Parts: sequence; structure tokens; C-alpha cells
Amino acid sequence: MWQDLFKTNIRQIDDVFLRGFFSLLVLFIVTKIIGKKQVSQLSVFDYVIGISIGNFAAEMTVNTDIPFSNGIIAVILFGTVAYLGSIAALKSITLRRFFMGSPTLLIEKGKLLERGLKKVRIDINDLLEECRGNGYFDISEIEYAVMETSGTISILPKSEYKPLTPSDMKVKVQKEGLQANIIIDGKIMKQNLENRNKKEEWLSHELKVMGYPNIENILLATLDDNEKITVYERNNEEKIEKVLE
Repeated sequence: MWQDLFKTNIRQIDDVFLRGFFSLLVLFIVTKIIGKKQVSQLSVFDYVIGISIGNFAAEMTVNTDIPFSNGIIAVILFGTVAYLGSIAALKSITLRRFFMGSPTLLIEKGKLLERGLKKVRIDINDLLEECRGNGYFDISEIEYAVMETSGTISILPKSEYKPLTPSDMKVKVQKEGLQANIIIDGKIMKQNLENRNKKEEWLSHELKVMGYPNIENILLATLDDNEKITVYERNNEEKIEKVLE
């Protein structure tokens, strides 16, 4: 009995390998066309489409009894529906609400909305857990709580419980921008450096001044809008404390 489970057919293995490779290729292309979204940002429509496409890909990979072209057509069909649905949602608010749904108020002006909780089928305990996850252990500190179409809960605290910002304290802060990765794993990212209007000679000089004559010892180096270079050295030999086990 056990021997039968591990009986293999080389030709069938080759078939599954080829099917799997082309399935991944088609999935990659379809996903690139549909667009980028994290799992936590998927609407119900996106989630259903994603599960269906994944199921088709798995089926046409391992089930050698069905024509491979059938699975390809199904993946392309559902991918096209997802793409057209996203385009329609961008152009029509009505269709956007139909495909993606709409946000639902759960807390309004510090009051729990039972109708909202029932609409999204979430109980008090789940709501309290989400509030704690956002750093609010006392819901009386919350002005508004909204369940987004992706299922995440956004929270607006009451004014007296908002953290202070530099603008509240009338403090001027330096403008920040995106940091450019100019060295990764000991290699200079020439394109990123050029985008900052800097040359390799300038970088080498600045690194030497900072005490880094050899870029091979640099794991990561970044450059911000204020021409500040931040260097992260390799640390393979350092002892790492185990505090998260």
C-alpha cells in the first residue's frame, strides 16, 4: 500500500513540472496586469477572484487529465474580469460600491454603533481587539472608528488623546524625503546615485571622511534629500541577543 503511494512516472513528473512553470508564468503576467495589492488590502471582489485564479492554477498544474489550455483560459478570463472590474470601479462610484463595498462606521463621536457592527458582522470582542491593536485600550478615547473595504479598522482618537506633533508645538522641522539606496551589499547603485545628481567620486570621498574607505564592508548606505549619508556595516560576526524566542 505504502509503495503505491510513492510510485512515480517520470513522464508525468515532467508534465507537472512544465504545467507548474507555465502556470506560474501566466499567474505572474495576470497579476502584473491586475495591479499590486497586499492581502490585507483586498476587497471581497479581489479576494474571490484571487482564490479562483489560484485554484485554477493549482488544478491545471497537478490534474494532468484536463487540457492545460482550459486552465489558461480560465485564469485569463478571471484576470480580465478583475481588470475590467477595477477599471469600472475607477470610473463609477456606483460600480465601485458594488465591487469594492464602502466603509462602515463602528464608532461615531465616541458612541458604539450597533447597526454598523451588525452590518459588517463583527462583535464587541473583535472590535475591542482591533482597538487594542491600534493602541487604544479604552474606547472612550476614540472619536471615530471606521471599517474600511479591506476589513481593516481605521481609528481617529479624540482631540485630547491625539499625540503631539511638531505643528502643535509650533516647532520647525527639516523637510524629509525618500532615502535613496546608494550602496547595497557592498555595491554602488549607480542609477540611484545619478538620480541624486551625485557621482561615485563624491561618494567615495564622503565615505572616506566618515571612516569607510572600503565599500565592500558596507551592507547598506542611504542618501536623503539633505545629502546625509547613513551607513550600515556588515555585522556577521557580532553576537545577536535572543530576545524574541
